[in-house]
Amino acid sequence: MAKHGRIGLGIALAVTGWVAGCGDGPSVDNSGPVAEWREYGGDKGGLKFSPLTQITPANVDSLTPAWEYRHGDVSPGSKTEAKTSFLATPVVADGSMFFCTAFSRVIALDPETGEEHWSFDPELRTRSSEGPYPLSCRGVAYWGGAPNADSETCQRRVYVGTRDSELIALDAASGEPCADFGEGGRVSLRERIGEAPPWEYYPTSPPLVVRDVVVIGALVADQLRLDAPSGVVRAFDLETGALRWAWDPVPPTWREEHSARISSGDELFQPGTPNVWAPMSGDEDRGLVFVPTGNPSPDSYGGLREGNDYYGSSTVALDAVTGEVRWHYQFVHNDLWDYDTPAQPALFQIAAVGAGRPAVAQATKMGHLFLLDRETGEPLYPVEERPVPQAGAVPGEKLSPTQPFPTHPPPLHAPRLGVEDAWGFTPIDKAFCRDLIGRFRSEGIFTPPSLEGSLQYPGSAGGANWGGVSIDPDRGLLFVNQNHLPMAQQLIPRAEFEKLDPQAAVYPDELYPMAGTPYGLKRISLLSNFGAPCVSPPWGSLTAVDLVAGKVVWSVPLGTTRDQAPFPLWLKLGTPNAGGSLATASGLVFIGATTDKFFRAFSASTGEEVWRARLPYTANATPITYRLSAAARQFVVVAAGGHGWSESGDALIAYALPE
Repeated sequence: MAKHGRIGLGIALAVTGWVAGCGDGPSVDNSGPVAEWREYGGDKGGLKFSPLTQITPANVDSLTPAWEYRHGDVSPGSKTEAKTSFLATPVVADGSMFFCTAFSRVIALDPETGEEHWSFDPELRTRSSEGPYPLSCRGVAYWGGAPNADSETCQRRVYVGTRDSELIALDAASGEPCADFGEGGRVSLRERIGEAPPWEYYPTSPPLVVRDVVVIGALVADQLRLDAPSGVVRAFDLETGALRWAWDPVPPTWREEHSARISSGDELFQPGTPNVWAPMSGDEDRGLVFVPTGNPSPDSYGGLREGNDYYGSSTVALDAVTGEVRWHYQFVHNDLWDYDTPAQPALFQIAAVGAGRPAVAQATKMGHLFLLDRETGEPLYPVEERPVPQAGAVPGEKLSPTQPFPTHPPPLHAPRLGVEDAWGFTPIDKAFCRDLIGRFRSEGIFTPPSLEGSLQYPGSAGGANWGGVSIDPDRGLLFVNQNHLPMAQQLIPRAEFEKLDPQAAVYPDELYPMAGTPYGLKRISLLSNFGAPCVSPPWGSLTAVDLVAGKVVWSVPLGTTRDQAPFPLWLKLGTPNAGGSLATASGLVFIGATTDKFFRAFSASTGEEVWRARLPYTANATPITYRLSAAARQFVVVAAGGHGWSESGDALIAYALPE
């Protein structure tokens, strides 16, 4: 493993390369507010907004690297070890910065210098290359402690979920496991889950601390089998690790029919229920946990779900004390498109939005943005149940005749891709795309998977994905980055599918078994013979929405083809993106997310790109900002550690205005 530690300013400048517009710039204003970044999303509600104003549109072009830390936990992928993606969003609280690596190692740094305070290695057992997913850890949770804690250790705690399906509690001061939490600081998340290989079930998003519990969900691998591990969400006592409650997302009628089984507490959680793999949000005052659910297993055939889709592809508000459902709102009925709710629900309250009621903004893979009442789950503005395509569904499928469409704002993604929309750089690749699109059923969004093959636009990567949204409550603006990438799904009868060799499927073709159903799945990314998406650019975008008016203020391409194509084909076409944005009170939006190695800042008002920095790796994590005292500088920090589409890395980079 490479040596890990802090890299000084001079080396950082050399590594990160050119920073656009470096110069003396205007003088720095030190009169503004100070703020930490104590939660994954800035606050428990996931606004990803900071009140800081030292870095402004007028001086942002003077940002330079302040420090860079390399942790060394990198794997390019091999026959025995999975590829790593460093996707962590740090938290900054009480004088320290905490984050996790792809190997589930937790590290504490000095937020102003990048010097290491401590590191904890869980000695991860499951680094195997089995399964489709890179090793990753998106973040940790911090607890400031009990005011009258008796023990001198673990008064403040850091919690992390690992690839080994463990929840670990660490002393925030030393990095040592908290002996009073579970067994030696660890709680197993495999209890009552059933048999599953390590790569099929484990947490990737950070836990959530709310009231006196720490809440956690888990990734469940897609499209494998009908009886996949349960999507249960569990809450553990912050100090002891004792299980407080477990919410297994089965239909209410199921609970009535199986009350004896539930009360016994020793049976497996129900297989195949929707899981919660994305970050969660919390409302301390109301005692609520907001969970974004996936869809039941398997993703593309619902004929055998037996009601398990009741809570699928929804936002669900749970009681933080009991785990009981307060309300839920479903964004896709009987989801057959892997349109699971992918992002942290964002909690906000703006006087002119929804009559000023406490609200939830939920971004979705469909490019639909839903604004809900935080206390009831009712839409703040009309949502229309519109008829959707029914033709082509396979025997045994159960389609919903309608799907919900928001009107404020209306959908942010094009709803259909037809032959007439085929795109290419030249007549040659355009003709290829026209032929490719014409092979599939295409009746618009929610065209059901079929035996012939059905076009899916947006694809299962979104629209929005786990980066979610950031919200500037002062300006009433919401910022969301989206993908614009078409796919196709084809269901293959079981007997025919079993004759296929999954190892022979080469991207952009993918095969999934969906064991236990009458069908297997072939999924195709619609790329031209030149390797570009068959839809007109941008292929990735950043959009600002006026939450008061319910209208798009601006939308710009996000990313260039640099690092994916040779010079001179470095074009501003927008790229596939993963990772979220950060908004500041000074009117800036910071985001990495792209397939090119840049970190950017945009004007919140106009969408103009006002700064960018060249990075050693792609930055597919959500950035943070903080300023710890009136005498301190404001820092903006991002993890640059690659993604499935780019080189794996390990750089955590802090930017600030010159001293």
